[in-house]
Parts: sequence; structure tokens; C-alpha cells
Amino acid sequence: MSSNYNLFGQDNKGYIPLAERCRPQKIDEIIGHNKYLHEKAPLRKQIKNGQLPSIIFWGPPGVGKTTIARVLAREANFYFADISAVTSGKKELMQIIEQARGYNRNSDRGFVLFIDEIHRYNKAQQDGLLHAVEDGTITLLGATTENPSFEIIAPLLSRCQVYKLDPLTSDELKEIVSRALREDDLLSQLDIKITGMDELIHLGSGDARKTLNLLETCLAVIEDLTIPVNITAQAIKQAAQYNSLLYDKKGDYHYDTISAFIKSIRGSDPDAAVYYLARMLEAGENPVFIARRLIILASEDIGNAEPYALSLANAGLQAVHALGMPEARIVLSQVSTYLASCPKSNAAYLAIDKAWKDVQDNSALQIPLHLRNAPTMLMKELNYSKNYKYPHDFNQHFVQENYLPEQLKNTIYYKPTDQGREKIIKERLDQLWEKRRNKKKKNSS
Repeated sequence: MSSNYNLFGQDNKGYIPLAERCRPQKIDEIIGHNKYLHEKAPLRKQIKNGQLPSIIFWGPPGVGKTTIARVLAREANFYFADISAVTSGKKELMQIIEQARGYNRNSDRGFVLFIDEIHRYNKAQQDGLLHAVEDGTITLLGATTENPSFEIIAPLLSRCQVYKLDPLTSDELKEIVSRALREDDLLSQLDIKITGMDELIHLGSGDARKTLNLLETCLAVIEDLTIPVNITAQAIKQAAQYNSLLYDKKGDYHYDTISAFIKSIRGSDPDAAVYYLARMLEAGENPVFIARRLIILASEDIGNAEPYALSLANAGLQAVHALGMPEARIVLSQVSTYLASCPKSNAAYLAIDKAWKDVQDNSALQIPLHLRNAPTMLMKELNYSKNYKYPHDFNQHFVQENYLPEQLKNTIYYKPTDQGREKIIKERLDQLWEKRRNKKKKNSS
């Protein structure tokens, strides 16, 4: 072996990526997800008996959803067919179901249909699966990065078990990397030392495929692999920067790009926002995922500085659902550029987090008696609702009153900014509430 030419092949023709070469072939070779796959787990017992239930595997990319599906089908001795919901429609789905019916007439083996990114199927496509799953024509194994409760229709979900797969731990990723160095036909021939292991695991983010791709990228740029190789933290960082575009093209989740997208909107840069939007859509990102993130941002980063932002973001989600691509790109561009151009405030976000912390620290604080409901005579005798002041009976429909538990009296959670419409809210609250005026005087003194 004189160079990396022999390792990766001329022009990469016929080359199988490291992550694919390292894909486990047996249950005992799978690293992680022990709660589902340990020796005494119910699923293992079913597989041993040649049984396999319909399952939806829910989890982030690179945790082994496809691998587990393939291995389970193989060990249960089921025929395995697979499609992607991104590239297939109802026609292809019906063709496979008909294939399964013909197969079942001539074989005593079960028929597994694995659907990658099953959340991409619309309601009509998911409806098409129901009867085939119910009558046993197919055993459905689906993979999704989205919460099945929101993305899979209830009748189909009720016919499947849901296995939530967590990101792989640092120790599990290290074990995967070590096994690749030790057992892979190509890497086992090399003298490789990884001094940047912590950086590799950190940038892997619980994703085995991403971690192995980073390792492979580091090796690809080394001119001479016949001598001992040391993969440093710096080399791994450089590989991660190089791979970012590749992941945008090939990954099914784009953490770095969505992060840049959100931060660009938060930073009021519509040009950067629309660039990262285009990059995600070109890479095949689910437009519904983007639309949902925009709703979160509208409340978290804009809030009452421009309350309309939330309405627009929510309308955008509905429009994306109705239109689909490619027209959805126009809606997403409108929402993204508007949110980026809005004044910003995270006051509502900070308010709920501060209040939530007080609730967690002491959840047993008593609600003041005058605020309690008094539907019975006994409650009235206990002074429930007594001396409650009805704001509409007072000037400006407001009256100074304590609405918090006594221990939290005069606490201020919501601190509106001077941005956008929130400035008007701030001025009104300061005018109404003595506790806010006192706080303001105290801060200015």
C-alpha cells in the first residue's frame, strides 16, 4: 500500500464508504440501544421465535434506525424490501404491497417493508399502508427523525410499536471508532492513532455515520498511509468544515445549517437567512421542519416586539403543509425574511423560564384566597374569592392587586424591552404597576 490511492480507489469508483462497511450484520454487533436489544428484551425473544412486529424507529440521524431494521428482518428470516418516502409515491407503495401479496402466496417467510423518513408520506399515502399492515401482508418498519405522534396518522401508529432511539453516547461512539480501526478490512491494515478522539466524538454529535465520515475525511487527505498516522484535533476540525457541505447534501438532518439559519434571523440578517434557507432546501431538508422552527423563533426571539410574527409563522406552516415543494420555498422565504427584519425581544422567553424555575424550586406556594374559585358554600365560608376586585369596575379597567403567592409578591418575570410594539407594552405596564415603577426608580438610582 503506497498511498491513499489504494485505500480509496481511483476516483472513488466502486468504493464503499467506511460507515457502510462498518454497518453491523447481527444484533449482537449493534452498539447502543440496549434497552430494546439486550438478550432478555421482549423484542429479542420475538426475533428468536421468528416473529417481528411492525415498528416505527424514531430518533436523530446516525443512531442506527436503518441498520436495526435490516438486522431484525435478517435474524427473523423475513424478506426485506425498502423504499424512501422522499423519492417514492403511492404508486411505488402499492406496487410493493402487491409484490408482498404475491410473495406471501408462495413463501412461508414474512415480508418486511422498510420505509425511510416515513414522516414524509402524506395522509393518503399512509392510509394506503393500513390494510396491508392490518392483514399481515407486510410487516412495516419505519424510520423517522420527527415525533411520530405528529407525523404518523393515528390508525397506522396504533398498529405499530414505537421505539425511541437516543443519540449514541461518547463511550458508544468511541467503541464504534475503535472497532472500525480494529476490524475494518482497510483500516486494520494501517497504523492509525487518534489523539483528537475527544474532538472526533464531540463533532460526531451522537451520530455514528457522521463520526465515521469525519474519520474517513481525515484519512482521505493524508498523502502517505504507509507510515504511522496521527489524527489530531486540528485535523478533525478541518475535516468537519470540509464535510459541512457534504452533510447538507447527504444527511437527513442538518444541525449546523439550521443553526446558522436561526442565528441569522435572530441577528436580523435576511440575506444570510434566505441563503441558509436555500441551502437547506437544495439539500432536501423537510420544509415542514423549517416552518416549525420559524414558529419557535417567532416567539423566542421576536415575541411581543412584533406579535404578528407568530401569526405569520403559523400561517406559513399551514401553507407549507398545503402546498409542498417547490412552491413552499416562496412561503418560507417570505416568513424568514420578515422575521429577520422584525425588531427582536426574548422577554417572553426569559419570563417563562424564570417563572418555571420558581415553580420547580417551590411548587407548593399557596394561591391567594381572593383569587380562588368559590363554587360551593363551604369554599365561600373559607373566604375563597373574598374581597376579589373586579378590574372592569375600576378606572382604566385596572386596580392595584397582588395576584402572586405571598412569597413572590412584587416579583417581576416579564420585562418588556424598548423594541418594536413591546415598547408600548412596557410604557403601559410601567404606568399601571407601582411595583414596576419602584423597580425602575431603584435601578436608576
